[in-house]
Amino acid sequence: MAMSGIDNTLKEIFGFNEFRPGQQQVMASIAAGASAAAIFPTGAGKSLCYQLPALLEPGMTLVVSPLLSLMKDQLDFLKSKNIAAAKLDSGMSAEDYRSTLEKARLGKLKILMIAVERLKNERFRTQLRQMKVSLLVVDEAHCISEWGHNFRPDYLKLPLYQKDFGIGKVLLLTATATPRVIDDMCEKFAIQRNNVVQTGFFRKNLFLR
Repeated sequence: MAMSGIDNTLKEIFGFNEFRPGQQQVMASIAAGASAAAIFPTGAGKSLCYQLPALLEPGMTLVVSPLLSLMKDQLDFLKSKNIAAAKLDSGMSAEDYRSTLEKARLGKLKILMIAVERLKNERFRTQLRQMKVSLLVVDEAHCISEWGHNFRPDYLKLPLYQKDFGIGKVLLLTATATPRVIDDMCEKFAIQRNNVVQTGFFRKNLFLR
């Protein structure tokens, strides 16, 4: 995945002329075959850090979230760009669920979004073994740390699943993480500190009065 391909995809598919702070650095790590973490404030463009590389990866990108409702805007955005993306949730009909899994198995999806609890389902894990997953994206990644305020035990198994399913790279996304939580996240996924991009928490669109 060359940086020229990233630049072209930014303009041609997403319609943006330039990157926001930190995005290009995260994508360069993914392009180089490394796992990475993006710690950006809300609204600073974390999602593009996986959406764009997903189009250039040979296989599918699997996005894991604590809550699928958090993913609705991202899914709508991807569909508006004619990107083959889907989610699996408990509200789907059996037919839609089967159809989505079939597309994923056949390599017809670039991005599949699931809630973290989906991985507890043995039948889904069996299906996942038949999919070619190039990148695992962990949304709200601070949930993996017992030192954080939103610890989710289900997240602790994600590094094991990454190894078990032979997924070569992981991208961690979060808006807030203390230094201790960042260390914990990176240690659990064996991410080198030079592949952690933190842009700060200042948001110019917010103010107190």
